Amino acid sequence: MTDRLRDWAPELVVGFVVVVAGALEVWSRSYEVDRQGYLPVVLGFALACALSRKEPFAALVLVWVTCGLQLMAGVTVLTVEFAVAVVAFGCARWGRTATVVVSGLSIPAAAGIGYLIVSRASLGVFRDIAVFRELLDTSRKFSDTLLVGATVLGLFLLAVPWLAGLVLRATARAQRSEVRQVEAERATEQAQEIARLREQQATLARDVHDVVGHSLAVILAQAESGQYLPDDDPAALKKTLATIATSARSSLQDVRQVLSGAPEAEPGTDAYEELLDGVRAGGTAVEASEVGRPQPLPPELEVVAHRVVQEMLTNALKHGRRDRPVHVERHWPEGSWDRDLRIEVRNIAQHADDETQPLRAASVPPGQGLDGMRRRLEAVGGRLDVRRRDEDGEPTFTATAWVPVSGR
Repeated sequence: MTDRLRDWAPELVVGFVVVVAGALEVWSRSYEVDRQGYLPVVLGFALACALSRKEPFAALVLVWVTCGLQLMAGVTVLTVEFAVAVVAFGCARWGRTATVVVSGLSIPAAAGIGYLIVSRASLGVFRDIAVFRELLDTSRKFSDTLLVGATVLGLFLLAVPWLAGLVLRATARAQRSEVRQVEAERATEQAQEIARLREQQATLARDVHDVVGHSLAVILAQAESGQYLPDDDPAALKKTLATIATSARSSLQDVRQVLSGAPEAEPGTDAYEELLDGVRAGGTAVEASEVGRPQPLPPELEVVAHRVVQEMLTNALKHGRRDRPVHVERHWPEGSWDRDLRIEVRNIAQHADDETQPLRAASVPPGQGLDGMRRRLEAVGGRLDVRRRDEDGEPTFTATAWVPVSGR
């Protein structure tokens, strides 16, 4: 209740000021008047001023009703009725659209009614009624011409404050629109920043997965192969442990580089053979072949091709049979009609699957590695195809990637 009273405090103060001013004006009249007849006029205008901000339409209606009763009762005009300017301002500043329109139409309507009343009084029709006589005298203070005087008086009382309220209304609306635009731009920037951070996080996760996943798969294969070494051959065991240490050290270095945020280093010229040798060191045979003449790739494409081969070999180690070889083929473009480097890794899968179609989630869910390969390839205009099929009665897992090596 206290908050509501505090919210209405400015309006109550304005209404109280109008009541006090009206009472003083009525009391100061030197001639004999019926002071009780002024009470509804003073209270009506005071209440209208109090409602001008919270309920401007009600204030407008109250002004019309009060003026109508005043004319019918023949009560003379009070100076305090100039407070109608407060109502005109409030209707234009805080009223709804309909209230603004009605209040704007009320200005020429009030001016027209006032002109008719004053003109008839000047012809002696209502000269004996005091309120008309005072309106006539007031309008003539602005001009000797009755119409000009009435127009200036109406503009001063109604049009000027109404236009002032309309200007402030438009200014406030423009400010709110600007604030909303700034907030929308800030929200857009925040959303873009969140999207950028999420993309960075996803990229970091893919890079870590590519590095750690491949290294762990190689280390696991090497460790498992050590179980089958003869007990009386410590040299072979030491060699296997050294290979595991080398793989772990290389993986740790790659992870540090990824986590540091530094640009991904371009793989060396022997990176492809090192990937194949790492798989062979784990006891899995790798049969590699090259079709066409190898050619140097731009740095960004070299990284993509390296990561794709790395992930393909990782999947072959994870899902393929260790006693069967992994076939790796790089088919380089030949002629102007061929623009892609085709990389294919094929191995015998551990579990049979009779479906001869692209890999789907219903059969084998595409893991983060497959998604990472697909994203990398799509980013440079390439594509990925993963299939399981039967070849010679054995389930075969085939991953094929196309990396563009020249302009499309």
